[in-house]
Amino acid sequence: MAKRKFRIAVRKFAPFESALEKLWNAFVEEYKIDVAVEMVAFELHDLYYQTITQNGLKDGYWDIAHLNTDWILDAVNKHAVADLNPLIADNSPDNYPDGWHNSLLKLQQINGGTYGLPFHDGPECLIYRKDLFEDEAEQEHFKNVYGYDLQVPKTWKQFSDIARFFNRPDKNLYGCVFANYPDGHNMVFDFCLQLWTRGGSLLDDKSQIQIHHKTAVNALDFYRKMVNDEKACHPGSRNFGSVGAGMAFAKGEAALAINWFGFASMCEVIAESKIKGKVNIAELPAEAGGQTASLNVYWLYTIGKGSEYQDLAYKFLRFATRASSDKLLTQEGGIGCRKSTWADEEVNAEIPFYHQLAQMHENARTLPQIKNWPQIAELIDQMVLQAVITDIPSTVLLKKTQFKIQELL
Repeated sequence: MAKRKFRIAVRKFAPFESALEKLWNAFVEEYKIDVAVEMVAFELHDLYYQTITQNGLKDGYWDIAHLNTDWILDAVNKHAVADLNPLIADNSPDNYPDGWHNSLLKLQQINGGTYGLPFHDGPECLIYRKDLFEDEAEQEHFKNVYGYDLQVPKTWKQFSDIARFFNRPDKNLYGCVFANYPDGHNMVFDFCLQLWTRGGSLLDDKSQIQIHHKTAVNALDFYRKMVNDEKACHPGSRNFGSVGAGMAFAKGEAALAINWFGFASMCEVIAESKIKGKVNIAELPAEAGGQTASLNVYWLYTIGKGSEYQDLAYKFLRFATRASSDKLLTQEGGIGCRKSTWADEEVNAEIPFYHQLAQMHENARTLPQIKNWPQIAELIDQMVLQAVITDIPSTVLLKKTQFKIQELL
């Protein structure tokens, strides 16, 4: 009987898919592997459902899967993913762990085990059109209208002013773009960033989730006003996930975006980009009492607990995470995780701000790694969605969501 195919569950995103295909082909050629492969790309909800909810990794249907660090504790608790420590001990990846920043090694370390290797990275940041900001005519006009110099926004009020200033629907240019599709991720991240940059926290002094407080109300009030501002925000935001928002920005349809570093990088490498050489990144704005913040959520290569191909899967993971492979992912439009890629001269010649990744990781925060986080994130996601599409007061939405979280826990 013929062996079954080697199966990889992929996060649906063209650069991931193209990079993985190239890496597998190179892997097969180098090691003379004679196993048919099946790669299937999934959107976020479907990827979680196929790999974790449906026990696809636990039962061995999937040999390798892209999982993000929001899910990894849940995957470990459900016995879905293999502990890589024994494999690493026998044959560690090249320059492991020193080849990676410590911030990309912590979240997959659970109860003494290692449950994945870094695949794709890129903390949240402010992405902006530097050509618009550097235009002298725009600078003069902005100062005449708002009474202060046009510069990268340091406060959320400045962010709002600048978004309104550059909002020009007749030219298919909008002030800002967000990802408001309810996928349990993007709006949760946006809410956290609004909260943190106002000095707030998701956790109380007992490290329990607590979002019903004044700073959270202010954060949600600003966010719902911003994304519903027809004179500032891209009208497609309601239906955009992070990929859609990133593509809209790359096509030159927005002046500002709050998104993953990878979407700034993508503007410099993909054929669809209309703004190559016109992009830069910066820290997020903040308000009094808060400070700028970034969010570090990253993607992992994981191996199915039930895979009959674990040795082959790990052999591929070692291949796919070596320096040349990490660089290839970056050149395809993803974000490599190795320090060597961040500092690579060729990469930085093509993406001039790429070296800033190292500094961004010094200030990046992470989401709480607690039981039921994916379910809590869904509740927060639905709360933010209700804020965006209804007039229910923010304090009511936060109170109801806090009650649901406490019931869940």
